[in-house]
Amino acid sequence: PAETRRGRGATANPDGRFERAHREAFDDGWDAHQDAHNMLATSRTVVGIETARTLITYNTSPDIGFDRSINPYRGCEHGCIYCFARPNHAYVGLSPGLDFETRLFAKSNAVAALKHDLARPGYAPRTIALGTATDPYQPIEREHRLTRGVLEVLARWRHPVGIVTKSSLVLRDRDILARMAADGLVKVAISLTTLDPTLARRHAGE
Repeated sequence: PAETRRGRGATANPDGRFERAHREAFDDGWDAHQDAHNMLATSRTVVGIETARTLITYNTSPDIGFDRSINPYRGCEHGCIYCFARPNHAYVGLSPGLDFETRLFAKSNAVAALKHDLARPGYAPRTIALGTATDPYQPIEREHRLTRGVLEVLARWRHPVGIVTKSSLVLRDRDILARMAADGLVKVAISLTTLDPTLARRHAGE
C-alpha cells in the first residue's frame, strides 16, 4: 500500500513503455523480511542536470486553455498518484512510477533558454502556463531556484504567466508576484486535493 512507503505516492516502478526489455518482479517468499524493510525506507531523491534547447513548449490542443508552457524541472517530488505527467519520464528511459518522483532533472540553463525564446523574431506574448508537467515549487526549487529565475525574466519582459502549485513555497516569490499582479500579469492557483490527511497521503507522497 502507498502509506507503507513514506513520502512517496507510487508503490511500484514499472519499466518505461519505450524500453526494449521489460522486467516483472514476483514474490517467491525468500526476501519477504527484506522487502518489508525496503518498503518502509524512504526512497532517496536524486537530481540530475538537464540542458534545455528551448524552454517554452507549445501545444495546439483545443482542449487546453493555453498554447504554451514552461517546466523548469522534469519529474516531481510531490509524487501525486493521479499526475498525468508521469508517462513523460518514459521518454528518457525512466519509469513513470517511483522514478518520476525520485529521479528528477533540473534544467540548469532555464533562464538563458527562456531569454533566447522570448528574443526570437516574431515572438508574440501570450500567457505562459508555468508548471504543467511538474510543480514549479516542488522541494528541490528551494535549492535550484529556477522558478524564481524564470519569474524574474518574465517580470522584466512584462510577460503574462499563470501558475498552479500545491506548495507554500510560492510565498517566497511574493515580491515578484505582487509587482506582476499589480499590472495584471500573473494568476496563481493552489491545488488542494483534500482536507483529509489520510486521504492526502494516499494521493500524494509529499
